Amino acid sequence: MAAESNSPDAPDFDARDFRTALGQFATGVTIVTTRTSAGEPIGLTANSFSSVSLSPPLVLWSLSLRSPNLPNFLQATHFAINVLSRDQIALSQRFSKPIPNKFEGVEYSDSANRMPLLAGTSAHFECRTEARHYSGDHVIFIGHVLSYSHADFDALGYHRGRYVSTTAIDPV
Repeated sequence: MAAESNSPDAPDFDARDFRTALGQFATGVTIVTTRTSAGEPIGLTANSFSSVSLSPPLVLWSLSLRSPNLPNFLQATHFAINVLSRDQIALSQRFSKPIPNKFEGVEYSDSANRMPLLAGTSAHFECRTEARHYSGDHVIFIGHVLSYSHADFDALGYHRGRYVSTTAIDPV
């Protein structure tokens, strides 16, 4: 295995190259949704989603301190993680752009706590905000899962700066 070692403490640390190294880890693609204090649905594309605990059921995701959506998520008591299916690349791209009404023309329903749940996803996790942790240039949101659903769709992934589809590989 060829590897290049770079220390974040070195004066010539290359943040772009570090991001490339992080891109070697394949992730799922999600859209995290909530409502503003005025009740408007908002959402953003995120691949920083992970499970934390089964008992109690906890998940996490993180958001940049520079995100224009940060104040809305900081005030939110609930949020939903929408795990995108392989045919939802356009939706991922739509929610990653700074457009005014990302929900215009998008099919969704409201959860019991009025969280926007996008149609056609591989899974939904409706969460109550359990904790927020500031670390580096992000806020880590931990959510207590109140309800979830899933479908038998291949999920959308992201690897090395490109969208990928998840398909099962049978072990030898």
